[in-house]
Amino acid sequence: MSERKPVGKIMIDEDQIRAKAAEIGKLISDKYQGEEIILVGILKGAVMWMAELLKHIDNEQCTIDFMSCSSYGSSTKTSGVVKINKDLDADIQGKHVIIVEDIVDSGVTLTYLKKYLANRGPKSIEICALLDKPCGRKTDLVADYFGFEVGDQFIIGFGLDYAQKYRQLPYISYLEDDDEEATAE
Repeated sequence: MSERKPVGKIMIDEDQIRAKAAEIGKLISDKYQGEEIILVGILKGAVMWMAELLKHIDNEQCTIDFMSCSSYGSSTKTSGVVKINKDLDADIQGKHVIIVEDIVDSGVTLTYLKKYLANRGPKSIEICALLDKPCGRKTDLVADYFGFEVGDQFIIGFGLDYAQKYRQLPYISYLEDDDEEATAE
């Protein structure tokens, strides 16, 4: 059983997250009005962000699906090798795909996923992340939509975890005694 680590200060509160979801949801609604779009949530971390974002997308042709993949295994550092644990159930051919992620950190997984999904003939592929952590980037990936930029801390809350804990926090925080390099993609 992993030890419980102290949670730092609230970096981004629930109201700020909701407001950002409304802002991005409107951008997506305006851009894709009348078009088929599918939000692809990356499990498990993106669930809370995707649910909040979905509330603000005004498009009756918006559907959702999920994928689970990893480039970390049990480590806190990316291996550089992406493993698909759960693939899409939906056909994305001819649809606008928005990959919804909790955080863009190294960019390894999302760079791989964009190429992987592009082979299925979508009309477009974009990335929407709650958080952007440019200091961790190992690729030149840039999210099309992101909520907030964070620094080099181990970020937790609102879906992001440490050893499967802290996901339920309704805000974004960090682990105080961060003696491990922060990565959570």
